[in-house]
Amino acid sequence: MAVKGGTIYVVDMGSWQPHRGRLLAIEQNGHGPEKVLLTGLDRPSGLTFASDGQLYIGLPDRVLRVNLHGDGTADTQDALTGLPSTGRHPLKGLAADHDGGLYVSEGSATNNCETASGGLPVASQACPELRGAVPRASILYFRPQSIPQIASAENVVATGMRNPAALAVTPEGVLLAAVNGRDNINVVDPKLSDDALPHEPFLVVRKGHNYGWPYCFDDGKPAPEYPQHDCSTVTAPNLLLPAHSAPLGMLVYTGAAFPELQGRVIMAYHGYRNAGHRVASLAIDADGNPRGSPQPLVQGWRNLSQSGSEPTGSPIGLAVMADGTLLISEDHNGTILRLAPEKAGD
Repeated sequence: MAVKGGTIYVVDMGSWQPHRGRLLAIEQNGHGPEKVLLTGLDRPSGLTFASDGQLYIGLPDRVLRVNLHGDGTADTQDALTGLPSTGRHPLKGLAADHDGGLYVSEGSATNNCETASGGLPVASQACPELRGAVPRASILYFRPQSIPQIASAENVVATGMRNPAALAVTPEGVLLAAVNGRDNINVVDPKLSDDALPHEPFLVVRKGHNYGWPYCFDDGKPAPEYPQHDCSTVTAPNLLLPAHSAPLGMLVYTGAAFPELQGRVIMAYHGYRNAGHRVASLAIDADGNPRGSPQPLVQGWRNLSQSGSEPTGSPIGLAVMADGTLLISEDHNGTILRLAPEKAGD
């Protein structure tokens, strides 16, 4: 979800089947149906305006530039191609920096580098997903001034992040990532609790750093598949978020409607377990380092319809309107919520 002027742009993935996605435009006043700008997109996910005003969409194998025309139509150009798209985490998150560049999340193909048959990885060997021409479990960066470009290892900013779906850039230009950690850790080691472990890493991303997946989890603990791995050689998370909260959307709030949120990170916890289905805020300093713990912003939202027939909301996208109100998209009910300050007397 992205906003420009009074228009809200939303990608609808449509299905896990390819080429059923759409790009929609919704006017802020809410009058009239949404306008369908593009159809047949392959599982669109990330959506952002770059600092030059161009709109970009993340697809599993590429990033598209969207050309918005004055007559209300749109077409696309390939901006970055050659992205790995197989396996468990093909969807791409996007974040724009302040210099015209874009960060792209590249999730892992597996849960924790298991073999094609589901067997445990060979502990003495490096995970093959990290050795490709474009390593999986990484964040890439490119400047789309000249397009199309083909992704390569030269685009890699950092590695060792299972699914760094939630990306944001602070006003100071610091890249932040909230990562979806592994599942089923108890299957490999029954002494470990799958409900409590691992936590989701919150990272102040540093160029060239390795954040440990699949060898390490939490604050430097060896994964049960790699019990002898030296986790002192990887960068630990800056903060541990709730296990399986599945942060999929993130931004740094700079609007005027909520002064108490100014400069805080807003995160959408999509997760299918108890820690999910909510939006949280986190204080950070000028270097992006967290200050304290995430605080609930929207929680306990369940069965919004009077009939109680709708599923619990699962937030996925965040955007800020020109008036500072916060938009939250969630994909279980297919809704967009608007968070605004209470009016006097309400």
